[in-house]
Amino acid sequence: MGKAEGSTIIARADVPADAPADTATQRLSEAKPSGLGRFATRVQRRYASQLSLLGVQELQRAALGGDDTPAVWQAAFDALIAQDLEPPAALRVMRQLCIAALSEHDHPGGLNLAQVTACMTGLAEFALRTALGAVTAQLAKTHGLPMHAGQVVDLWVVGMGKLGGRELNVSSDIDLVYLYAHDGETAGDGHGGAADSISNQEFFIKAARGLQTWIADVTEHGFVFRLDLALRPHGNSGPVVTSLNGLRDYLLSQGREWERFAWMKSRVITPSLSDQQAKPLRDLVTPFVYRRYLDYPVFDALRDLHKQIREHSAKRALGRPQRAHDVKLGRGGIREIEFLVQSQQIVRGGQFPELRTRSSLKGLQCLAHAHLIDASLGQQLAEAYTLLRNLEHRIQYQDDAQTHELPSNDADLEWVAQHMGFASPCELLCKLDEHRERVASAFDAVLGAAPAAGKCKGCNCDETVTTQPQAGTFDSKELASSHPELALRLHDLAKLPRFSQLKPADLARLTSLVQRCLTQLQEGQCSATAALRYVGWLEGLLKREGYFALLVERPQVQLRVLKLLGSSRWAMNYLVRYPSVVDELASEHWLQGRFNTQVFVGELIARRDALARGGEGGEGDEETLMNLMRRAQHAQVFRTLARDVEGLLTVEQVADDLSALADCLIATSLQWIWQAWWQSKSPRAHQARAELAVLAYGKLGGKELGYGSDLDLVFIHNDDHERAQECYAALAKRLINWFTTKTAQGDLYEIDTALRPNGNAGMLVTHIASFEQYQTQRGGNAAWTWEHQALTRVRVVCGETALAQRIEATRAYVLQTPRDLPALRAEIVLMRQRMQKAHPAAPGTFNLKHSPGGMIDVEFAVQCLVLAHA
Repeated sequence: MGKAEGSTIIARADVPADAPADTATQRLSEAKPSGLGRFATRVQRRYASQLSLLGVQELQRAALGGDDTPAVWQAAFDALIAQDLEPPAALRVMRQLCIAALSEHDHPGGLNLAQVTACMTGLAEFALRTALGAVTAQLAKTHGLPMHAGQVVDLWVVGMGKLGGRELNVSSDIDLVYLYAHDGETAGDGHGGAADSISNQEFFIKAARGLQTWIADVTEHGFVFRLDLALRPHGNSGPVVTSLNGLRDYLLSQGREWERFAWMKSRVITPSLSDQQAKPLRDLVTPFVYRRYLDYPVFDALRDLHKQIREHSAKRALGRPQRAHDVKLGRGGIREIEFLVQSQQIVRGGQFPELRTRSSLKGLQCLAHAHLIDASLGQQLAEAYTLLRNLEHRIQYQDDAQTHELPSNDADLEWVAQHMGFASPCELLCKLDEHRERVASAFDAVLGAAPAAGKCKGCNCDETVTTQPQAGTFDSKELASSHPELALRLHDLAKLPRFSQLKPADLARLTSLVQRCLTQLQEGQCSATAALRYVGWLEGLLKREGYFALLVERPQVQLRVLKLLGSSRWAMNYLVRYPSVVDELASEHWLQGRFNTQVFVGELIARRDALARGGEGGEGDEETLMNLMRRAQHAQVFRTLARDVEGLLTVEQVADDLSALADCLIATSLQWIWQAWWQSKSPRAHQARAELAVLAYGKLGGKELGYGSDLDLVFIHNDDHERAQECYAALAKRLINWFTTKTAQGDLYEIDTALRPNGNAGMLVTHIASFEQYQTQRGGNAAWTWEHQALTRVRVVCGETALAQRIEATRAYVLQTPRDLPALRAEIVLMRQRMQKAHPAAPGTFNLKHSPGGMIDVEFAVQCLVLAHA
């Protein structure tokens, strides 16, 4: 088990996990509150001789992760077995010793939350693996091992909930799902006969029953953990053990929204699987949990689930006032923080894999880093979560009871407050109320259904949130009675087949959005052109109804969309092609600052790494990485567009930011492609680093890139390996493929390589020596004047420093070469005339780029002056 996630955001821990044992123990004893809980007192009395097996030093080692974790539990288990305890009894005693030690040392200045949950999670993992191993071995004596195609088939014990998230509390049950990969039969009794052979499923059902006996049955030593199998397919009415094919069928046909939240934290506890072995399960779970497009409709499902929880909690509290103080399920409790985190992960996790973490605290960090919540709010919620979880543990320590309610007994409340580090119960309750109010406010702002519109305080935005619309009639004439052209456009929309297939909830959202647009039109908040384009854009969303929910959830986003649509037809077309970028408008962060190369590359790497981590539910094939880059590029271009429309950027700044974005994508793509080849030992990569430079010409070379510009690129290498030309040609072709291939997420840029030496007739990649000879006109093969014109805007986008310096030296030499000025002017004029003939303007129109007096004239004049006087 790895080190507990989320430790970096957790509030104070006065004793570091890696502190020397003697120092840590001394400081623990100095800070320890007086008095043990009732359960710990009973354990210390009954198991006095075994207490040293799991003391504070052992728990600190277990919390570190790595090889130490199973070693700590194994040593204690072996010691108890040596004392003539049966294995199931040894596990039960281990649990009691562990909780008693945690109860004694879990206090300010002692063990922190991450260490406590890591210990409980590690104990549960060890217990499950030990029990399953013993149960499987016993069954195999009678039936043989489960087999398929000559290979042993394992029972997969999948941890859900807090066990899956490595956040197990001290008196928690553990949520499990039992799976197996292949049907088949067991090998039989092992004596040449198959009389005792049974199906794999029967074998695993017997194993599950054995686990129940080992782990959950109550004996004189108590139990190890309570087991809850209610999260399996079909719940308590379904089979105890399910095949992967059965799980696939269930998730595709019957999987419910709330189950997506459950499977988000799923993790195979045993056996230990490689990424490749776990891939079949990951391929089922990941697309079920994380949808390809932004999934705002999930907010409705989460609201319904939370409403049911609150109603259930309220019913339980009837006649039992103390149950109103439930730190888990009550208002502002643990569950609301978890829901707030998970809702953002579910909505965006399909497109942003870096959000896919099972840990609630780490999830808060990810949301703050992605600017989905304000950083200060993220820290406040982390502090609230830490306090609530610590309080939950103190409540459970007293009697080892699975409760989350504040004690009604004054003495118990006093004990809890003392062990939380508070001077009095009053101080504890005041701090608790403060945190719960903050949590409830954030939850209601993001997920609540307030009776009236209000300002959103739950994320980094300043916008109005509203209730969900009720189903109504879409009457185009009534909706646009004062605007005939808009009424006609809505009428055409309503006649589309996709419109008639909308679900009632989606039709209600669409109607609400049109009504709101018409109101904004009447109030002068948008133009008629913007409203017409908006209806056209909504038409493109009929197959992606989730965006209707986004716009309903965030009315301010709709206003920003209308402003962008009214600014230009290009903006409208961009939103039609890439509707997911509208999510960028949900946060005020998009208005802040400029494009940042370092941050952008860091985010790309974080997303790639998240995809590569099989344990977090990811995938890392080439097309996935191409789509990752496309989504990132589309979002950044859209951010630049939005800032441009808002008047926050100058023309030069827009060009600079778009050019820097292209530079990043070129350099990162080349690095990733070559890296993948090198790691896979592909013959296309003959060394660890590619000696290739990419030259940008034209708009990109001059850092003047526009929104729709293509990229003029030339590839130069400086490698004398016998296969260098072949390798770098393959690399350049792969880069072009990465940029130009149409995937589900569109493309990046069109690439033009015609400016390379000898144009389209030349080699795609040129050696630096050949490039120098060609540009300096040494030998029979030499550059034309128009190629030297192009060289005025050449820039090395990426490449080794020495190679880049050599290219720049060649460029400087060419530009500074003395020229016959009349001849130079004549050649440039001739080239200009050819270009004008190739791009004639329509009669009576002026082409901003190609007509006389247009941008090409300015560029040619500048280039002539540079070549004449550089």
